[in-house]
This record gives sequence, C-alpha cells and structure tokens, in this order.
Amino acid sequence: MMALPQLNTATKYELKMPSTGETIEYRPYLVKEEKILMIAMESQDQKQIIRATRDVIQSCTFDKINIMNYPMFDLEYVFLKLRTKSVGETSKLKFACEKCQTPNDYNINLDELEPIGKTVENTIPLTDTIGVTMKYPTVKDMNDSTSEAEIDLIFDILVSSIESIYDAENVYPASENTKAELNQFIENLNQKQFNKLQEWFEAMPKLKKTVEFTCTKSDCGHENSFDIEGIQSFFG
Repeated sequence: MMALPQLNTATKYELKMPSTGETIEYRPYLVKEEKILMIAMESQDQKQIIRATRDVIQSCTFDKINIMNYPMFDLEYVFLKLRTKSVGETSKLKFACEKCQTPNDYNINLDELEPIGKTVENTIPLTDTIGVTMKYPTVKDMNDSTSEAEIDLIFDILVSSIESIYDAENVYPASENTKAELNQFIENLNQKQFNKLQEWFEAMPKLKKTVEFTCTKSDCGHENSFDIEGIQSFFG
C-alpha cells in the first residue's frame, strides 16, 4: 500500500524570550495541537489549560525548552507568537460599552503585543539590615499551588519568588529553607514590608493593552478606555 503524502513541512521562525533574551526557534501549531488546546479551554480548568499549552509549546519549539521553568509572561508570549503564525495576526473581540453595555467589535493586532512591566530592583530592603532578593516565579511555581483562597495563593507565589534572604552578616538561599520557614518569614512581616513584596510582584511583566473605542450605538457614543491583560483576554 502506498503511503499518503505528508503535509505541512514545518516552517521555522525565531523569537526572543522576554525574560532571558535567548533566541528560540518555533513552528506554527497544527490541527491536532489546536484540538488539544480547544479541549483544554472548554474544560475551564486552569491547570489543564497550562498543561495543554505546555505540551503544544514543547512540540512547536522542537523540545528545545521546558516552558515550565520560565516565568508565566514567557509562556504567554511564546503562545501568542505560535497563535499568530498558526491562525493569523488579528484577533476579533467584543467589548461591552462601559456606559450602555452594548457589545462593540474590536480588532487587536497580536503581533504588536509585548510583555509590559516596570523596571524594578529585585533586591528589596525590609529593614536597615534585612532584605530579600526576588526572582520571577516560574509557570511550574504558579501551577503547583494548591491554594484556592486568593490570599493563600499570593503567599504561595511570593514564597516561590524569594531567591534569598539576607542580613548584615549572611545570605540565606531560599532553596536551603523549607516552604514552612519561608511562609513564617513572610507572615512575620509588617504591612509596609509585605506591600513592598506585593508591589514587586505587581510590576512583573505581563501581556497588557489599553483598549480604546467609541461606542457604536447611535444614542450613546461613549469614549471607552480600559486595560486588558493575560493571554485569554486577547482571544475571542
């Protein structure tokens, strides 16, 4: 029996990982991979969505990277580039007018999106002699959290973001301490000190865009302006 012809010889593209600047080769995803993504999206299970996205990225980058070891904004950016080359650069969305709630069509050029974040120092002094050095939490860190309450999730992410703790005499690597010990360290902070860690986390790069449009309803015409962020916000 003759073998069927093979379609879709992979076209290779390159991108730079936002967190490291390293150049990664990738190819568009295929129908079989889009099916995996669609099933995961329909489940609305965050962990399943991340697993499916991880598997597709792994295949489309020729098994050269483990995206679980990168920050979440890297995963979002790589997936955005895959989607752009696989489906198209434009995503057609609908947004409700802030004033009258009428749905309005809005087109986003996905190829123009880049992770946006403030440049902040990763060493955070908490007192005159004690402070912490932070690192971006990885996709694995965020996916491994089993906490459902928002405050517990914040604690989990902050704990996984601590690279080391220092005082006037020593540096204490987080890897040499238990999660319970790191949790206790955070719990013993005062509110001002805790806010410093939160501010660092909130400044972390993320996919973000300011959406601006005039409501199309004839008797409204309200000028809308608001921010959207996160990978799921950019797909209809």
